[in-house]
Amino acid sequence: MGIISWIIFGLVAGIFAKFLMPGDDSGGFIKTTLLGVAGALVGGFIATRIGFGDVTGFNLRSFAIAIAGALLVLWGYRKLKSS
Repeated sequence: MGIISWIIFGLVAGIFAKFLMPGDDSGGFIKTTLLGVAGALVGGFIATRIGFGDVTGFNLRSFAIAIAGALLVLWGYRKLKSS
């Protein structure tokens, strides 16, 4: 996937992560996109390492991996921010 595709995919994953894990986060479109892209990368890395698969394109499995990664990154971000 190209960089624009990753940004769009990350934005959607970040929006879903914020929807599934609402909180009192400041920031908007840019932070959501960055957390989503980071989450897609982290999710793809972890899923590949445990043998589940990787983020290969716009499909349901890749989307689930990206959202799971975005939730993990969002949780970690909140933990770091609250310390």
